[in-house]
Amino acid sequence: MFVRRIAVVGTGYVGLTTGACLASLGHDVVCADVDAAKVERLRRGEIDILEPGLAELVAEGMAAGRLTFVLGATSAMRHTAEGPEVMFLCVPTPMGVGGVADLSIVEAVVEEVRELLPPGCVVVNKSTVPVGTAERTAELLARDDVAVVSNPEFLREGSAVYDFLNPDRIVVGGSQQDAAERVAALYARLGAPTVLTDAPSAELVKYAANCFLAMKLSYVNAVAELCDRLGADITDVTEGMGYDKRIGQAFLQPGPGWGGSCLPKDTSAMLQLADAADFEFRLIRATIDTNTRQRQRMVEKVRLAVTGKRGGSLSHKRIALFGLTFKAGTDDLRDSPALAVAALLRQAGADLVGYDPALRPDNPHPDLTGVTVVDDPYLAAKDAEAVVVLTEWPEFRSLDWSRLAESVSRPTVIDTRNLLDPAVARRGGFEWIGIGKS
Repeated sequence: MFVRRIAVVGTGYVGLTTGACLASLGHDVVCADVDAAKVERLRRGEIDILEPGLAELVAEGMAAGRLTFVLGATSAMRHTAEGPEVMFLCVPTPMGVGGVADLSIVEAVVEEVRELLPPGCVVVNKSTVPVGTAERTAELLARDDVAVVSNPEFLREGSAVYDFLNPDRIVVGGSQQDAAERVAALYARLGAPTVLTDAPSAELVKYAANCFLAMKLSYVNAVAELCDRLGADITDVTEGMGYDKRIGQAFLQPGPGWGGSCLPKDTSAMLQLADAADFEFRLIRATIDTNTRQRQRMVEKVRLAVTGKRGGSLSHKRIALFGLTFKAGTDDLRDSPALAVAALLRQAGADLVGYDPALRPDNPHPDLTGVTVVDDPYLAAKDAEAVVVLTEWPEFRSLDWSRLAESVSRPTVIDTRNLLDPAVARRGGFEWIGIGKS
């Protein structure tokens, strides 16, 4: 395999994982970020992101001299005399007005490096971007000697390093076949199936995949509600479904709704793409509406458990929230379904105390406004009218539920992830209420 000189602009989840993993594959990688303090921390080997294996990979890359960090995209272009052979754009593309992706950061970086890119360089859009972004990037570059390709990422938070090094597929799209093949060759050691296509198709793959996963989650949450109404068991239903190879076991676990940094943004962007093409994508709209309903349904479960009646008042009721991050294994709070449920509980007047293994009380976050965060689950449960499990941290299974029962005002746990062993919770003195488990 040829060693390539690679520049990665952006050191968030995608950028830092991409840079560290490409360095582990033997390439020479320079990662750039506009945050000077963050760059200094990275140079010291300090990783802000809670991601298994990432800190070790960064340390290995730096020790081997294959991974360096610089301030700004311009510095990345000038890091070597020859300049990069491939430049990855891994900058944020947040949801903008009306749900469309905001490409202002992508465009700013392209403008910055346009005259600095060496001839023959390939610019890679790694960020999740709307269809047409590769073409737009090429127009902004206005360089016939620089190719642009789309190479979407398929990384799950909490297992990003594993996913990068063990991909289901590599997707590369562009109008220049040789440029697409050069980018695909970067991953040759991984032995994954490779899809070489045009840029619009590659850009659409990421949205189509994430929207399908969101649809699958909304579907199983709707089935769980039907189980509640019919007295069926969602665990048995999804087990019976999952053995069908056409369906599979993944994404059949009910919960308080889907969230995170990708699915909400990508489903909204897909609607915008469809609207621009004069196509009413009713299935995606129903997927989003079902997700909104699921969060409200979790609040109603809490309301019924605490007050004994539908529509009962939660005013000044102390509720303990176990889990606040959007999923276990990460400290990411972006579009966390746990926080969406917490916001609805606050609107209903509840007093909220939260515990999450990844969060510290001395590190406040604006998304946690209205939630008193503590560093002890037993303290969170003290005098609570109910305990609500919102994130699937495995640590919650090993808590002393008898001790918790002595702390709470009312020994009731609403397990929105069906995480706990109901028998263990009940032996501890709790009434256990799950999802789709009537």
